[in-house]
Amino acid sequence: MISEEADPKTMDTVFISNLRAPTVVGVFDWERRMRRELRLDLEMGTDVTAAAREDRLEAALDYDAAARAVTELLAENEYKLIETVAEAVARELFSRFSLAWLRLCVRKPWAVADANEVGVRIERTADDYADSPEAG
Repeated sequence: MISEEADPKTMDTVFISNLRAPTVVGVFDWERRMRRELRLDLEMGTDVTAAAREDRLEAALDYDAAARAVTELLAENEYKLIETVAEAVARELFSRFSLAWLRLCVRKPWAVADANEVGVRIERTADDYADSPEAG
């Protein structure tokens, strides 16, 4: 749980690096006929004090559960734009976990000829979803 006095600038960070998540993403017909692996980097702002003190998973931001939430979301849906993917992932994580902020990078490998990957990076805070019906 995030304390009311928590300063987002001094918040702890739980991260997941290079999460691979297959989904259908793209605007062209050939892209929509196959699943392709996106790669995601997540930095989640949360207070880890209680988890460190108690040494219990129940007091922590469960990064395995967060990773599963992302991969399940992407496996169950189809997208045209990686920007939409990023926003959907952000909404899902804020609705399921106690986050102060999220930095998310979504990368789409081999989308452009001469580039290893393209991507989008977003930053969101809990306040961005405070009025959302999905907000937890």
